[in-house]
Amino acid sequence: MRLLSFPRAALTLLWGLIGLAFGNVYRFVVRREQATLPGLKEKLKVVQLSDFHYGTFIGARSVRRWVDAALEQRADLMVITGDFLDSSLGLRPQGALLRQLARLRAPLGVYAVFGNHDWTSLNTTATRARFASDLEEIGIQVINNCGVQLRPDLYLAGIDDWWFGAQDERAMLEHYAGGAALLLSHNPDYLPHAPAQIALTLCGHTHGGQIRVPLLGPIKRASLYGTEFLEGWVQAVAEQPNAAEHSHPSGPPRVNRGYVTHGLGVTGLPFRLGVPAELTVFEFGPEKV
Repeated sequence: MRLLSFPRAALTLLWGLIGLAFGNVYRFVVRREQATLPGLKEKLKVVQLSDFHYGTFIGARSVRRWVDAALEQRADLMVITGDFLDSSLGLRPQGALLRQLARLRAPLGVYAVFGNHDWTSLNTTATRARFASDLEEIGIQVINNCGVQLRPDLYLAGIDDWWFGAQDERAMLEHYAGGAALLLSHNPDYLPHAPAQIALTLCGHTHGGQIRVPLLGPIKRASLYGTEFLEGWVQAVAEQPNAAEHSHPSGPPRVNRGYVTHGLGVTGLPFRLGVPAELTVFEFGPEKV
């Protein structure tokens, strides 16, 4: 048996990894998580979708499969944490995307916030408002810097994109009447700034790194905090609102909880490696007394 030379073996391995990474773009998993939420009185099932990046690499066929999987979960609530569109928006008509997303339904509704790619693809106030209106017409309520009391024990809030938007916490919590407050934030870097009322922040943006090179780790680190906010359950010490409070703390620092999904699409390159695309299903319950 003749052994391959090292250069040839390395090239074969490289092409194999590239083929696997390309194929992974169109595969996804359903990830299931369980947690308690302070203030929640009844169980709650939530489906989180994120980072479609509809454009050059992602088309309506992929979105249809994601929507089918989301509907199979029979969730109480569906949320979308931004980046509906990729920077190559003009290469695909939005109508096909909207027709698929129009099938999303849940008893408590379908809600969304925008991400950084939505801002750069829809690069004027008018185009962003038009897209938000199109989403609302198909039953997806955009809650950038606002919120809604869904049940006596559940409030859902949304914050604008951390990179390009303007965050307004007062408006976001204006209608809060009690219960567990769940926040949608595309970028997990907002987590240290989440107000005290927020029980949990659901995020996307990082793609979990999108490509994890063996021995080197993820090459996409969209968070300013490096790998700290890359994926899964994360937490951050809350930022002190002013220097005086920082100098004279009234107690231990508050810790804000978050969850960062890998998301479903890709951007930059049509590759995923070591970080599967995912649709995340949460089973939330009340805290045990």
